Amino acid sequence: MILLALKEYYDRKATLGEIAADGWIGGGIDFLLELDQNGRLCNIADLREDIGKKKQPRLFQLPNIGNQALKHSNSGTDANLLWDNAKFVLGLGSKGDLHLQSMIDAIDQWLGLTNDVGVAAVRAFLQHGLIDRSHFKLALEHPEYAEPLGIGSVRVSFRVMDTPYSIVFESPVVAAALENKEERTEPSALATCLITGERDVEVAATHPVIKGVKGAQSSGASIVSFNAEVFTSYGKKQSLNAPVSKKVASQYTKALNLLLESKQRLTVGDMSIVCWAEKECDLESEFSAFFEESPKDNPDAGTEQIKALLQAVHSGAYAENNGSTRLYILGLSPNMARISIRLWQVATVSEFASRIREYFDDFAIIKPAGEPNYYSIWRILVNIAVQDKSENIPPNVAGEFMRSILEGTPYPQTLLQAALRRIRSDTEYRVKPVRAAVIKAYLNRYLRFYPNQSYKEVGQALDDHQTSIGYHLGSLFAVLEKIQEEANPGLNTTIRERFYGAASTTPVTVFPNLMRLKNHHLTKLDRKGRVINFEKLLAEIVGKFNKFPAHLNLLEQGLFAIGYYHQRQDLFTSRKSEELPSSEIKTITKEEEA
Repeated sequence: MILLALKEYYDRKATLGEIAADGWIGGGIDFLLELDQNGRLCNIADLREDIGKKKQPRLFQLPNIGNQALKHSNSGTDANLLWDNAKFVLGLGSKGDLHLQSMIDAIDQWLGLTNDVGVAAVRAFLQHGLIDRSHFKLALEHPEYAEPLGIGSVRVSFRVMDTPYSIVFESPVVAAALENKEERTEPSALATCLITGERDVEVAATHPVIKGVKGAQSSGASIVSFNAEVFTSYGKKQSLNAPVSKKVASQYTKALNLLLESKQRLTVGDMSIVCWAEKECDLESEFSAFFEESPKDNPDAGTEQIKALLQAVHSGAYAENNGSTRLYILGLSPNMARISIRLWQVATVSEFASRIREYFDDFAIIKPAGEPNYYSIWRILVNIAVQDKSENIPPNVAGEFMRSILEGTPYPQTLLQAALRRIRSDTEYRVKPVRAAVIKAYLNRYLRFYPNQSYKEVGQALDDHQTSIGYHLGSLFAVLEKIQEEANPGLNTTIRERFYGAASTTPVTVFPNLMRLKNHHLTKLDRKGRVINFEKLLAEIVGKFNKFPAHLNLLEQGLFAIGYYHQRQDLFTSRKSEELPSSEIKTITKEEEA
């Protein structure tokens, strides 16, 4: 199913001319060796472009005569046609003669005896170098380019003077050869393609590599790979165990590599996610923008897209235009030389759009000024990771979280556990807005699937009618902390740093003492009206439960954090903001917070 969907995406892009045709592959060229028609090197052209701090090769559609186009074996005899890295083109290293001969053999095998002046000049250049390396002196001793060429990793092709094409592989002779050439195939390599169902097609013994998966080998890795006898059966070797035609293997690989290089790619933890549809639609191109972090120089970049999505879902725009179009979402993770399928989701555009809207609704919460309107997946996960570092994001949490969003199922319990652990360990900040949003989202999604008369869904702001004792205990703790802060301005350590962990898990061990301490703090306040207001607020909260419980379960610990966060925001928010519609997220200004 995955490979078939990728193959169909290739067909769609090929029809539009947006992907390399069969026999070609997208890739970069760093340098052109400029030859005369006798094969003598006259000049070197640098095609690299300055992008950021690095020089990047210019992209072309390159002749692809085999699966080695972007990844060579150790044989030294698998050169590409009229282009390759400098080791092959200039015969560098211990296998230099093999490399040069392989370049010549590729020309002879695919183009044979041709009257194309450019191809003949390239062959003559390689033949001269095979006999005497001094013919390559201009390249190997060039004052500016000798160093990158000598390393051998840069890609090189050829230009021949006084020919009608700028690069030799653009010759019509090459295009015709790639279209018509058929290699001889052993009968044992013919089989039925598992993707298309075509019979007696030439099967790819090894599939082209996938590049761009985070954490995978830079040279590329494979989705379909058999490299040991224990993985084989019935005497079949390598990928003949899962027969896919060479043509289809090339096509699905090109499609996936194109997706991994496009804006349709998203990184979540150690997982690279790509999204595509069976036909063009807005959600296909905008999918990653809904979840990725906005650039620092344009923090509101994704806000308008998200607002448009929410409005489109409510108005039914997706269902009317392309709601029945299938959307595919594929998550890949590195696994040594292979790539693991971590996520595979198929649904209609309207179904995915509705689930994404539910995700944003779940995470909507009252926020202080300066907080993003919508949280990216990265921001959510990094704020529940140890030390708030992205390298500490648990891979299993990232994958399960993304899957629950796309399936519309309850968020993983590990998400709640990670958030609570981080709150207990982060003595300075405790319940950040993003952590409060995580807990609210988990609780509401959980209660939606598993209704419980003892609990009600959590709102965006303070809810005096909440039925949870944990929620009201969190609210009480926030008021006690505020009293202490006003009674002791500039205090370095408050009850938040010292007692939050115990208060949120074993309230009876902490709250009786805190209630006695608050009497001492209230006597320090100069404004009697403020004291009366605090006492009224405390009475309202305490009146909602009978006694301090011995311990709180996991859900109640989450509700404690939400109650604490909501009450803190309410204490710093103007009462006028309470008149806002409940659908709006309240914010406060820095002046109000001060």
